[in-house]
Amino acid sequence: MNDRMSDFPPITGLYVPGHRSDRFERAFTSGADLVILDLEDAVPDAQKAEAREAIVATLLARRESVDASEGPLIQVRVNAGPFLADDLAAIAPFVHGDGAARAVEVRLPKVEAAADVDRVIHVLDEVSPGLSPHIAVTAILETALGVERALEIASHPAVTRVALGESDLASDLATRHPDVIGYARTRVLFAARAAGLDAPMMSAYPDIRDQAGLRSDTADGATRGWLGRVAIHPSQLAVIASAFRPEPAEVVWAEQVLEAMRDGGVTTLASGEMVDPAMVGRARSIVARKNATAAVT
Repeated sequence: MNDRMSDFPPITGLYVPGHRSDRFERAFTSGADLVILDLEDAVPDAQKAEAREAIVATLLARRESVDASEGPLIQVRVNAGPFLADDLAAIAPFVHGDGAARAVEVRLPKVEAAADVDRVIHVLDEVSPGLSPHIAVTAILETALGVERALEIASHPAVTRVALGESDLASDLATRHPDVIGYARTRVLFAARAAGLDAPMMSAYPDIRDQAGLRSDTADGATRGWLGRVAIHPSQLAVIASAFRPEPAEVVWAEQVLEAMRDGGVTTLASGEMVDPAMVGRARSIVARKNATAAVT
């Protein structure tokens, strides 16, 4: 396995507006693998400071909790503009895990070049020198330029995940035609895998009432190689998990492959299928998806 890939990549993610602290605990107990505390688009400018304070208070409380290490992965989506330095200064103490809680990751919007990630590292190092080796950044590509530079961005050593911001991208391109979005999805997927990262999680599906549309679009993304999806409402999590949950027959096959390939080489399953080390990666992915989606029903 490539050393930039996760052993257990998140399958379900949930956005929570940073100024809605009343929703934080529900998000942490929703079963989502990833909780994104949002300081960007979901928060009015007049409430940015309030949201920042609420997120810091929550992260402090979770750091002191003995169970925090077992909770979901946490990211904070910061602002890319004039609020960036204040956002990063606020979360800097949490970017390095201390044993009681996992490190908080930075979710950076509107990334168009590796230099945008360098700026984050520079600001964090100014606030807390020595943080550079511990910073994990999810780079959100939301413009045509960002998509076209996807491999450059994904290859940055601080970037551990890439994401596609489809709503902003559609605004930048003045179209949401399936062919256009499909191209962007493919381009970002190839960049992530070429850089040795996990396949990206899909963008949030904007209509929380359209469960059928969410299911169809997510299933399509799953067949095209994407891994997981972020949600804007807890009701979307079960649909997302279901779309990425492998069929029982797939799980049986994967477990048989992993057992058969313990010693490497080429062998034959009881079904008569020949298997070799090239199939191990897919088998591990299937088992990881089974484990990751088991908690969300």
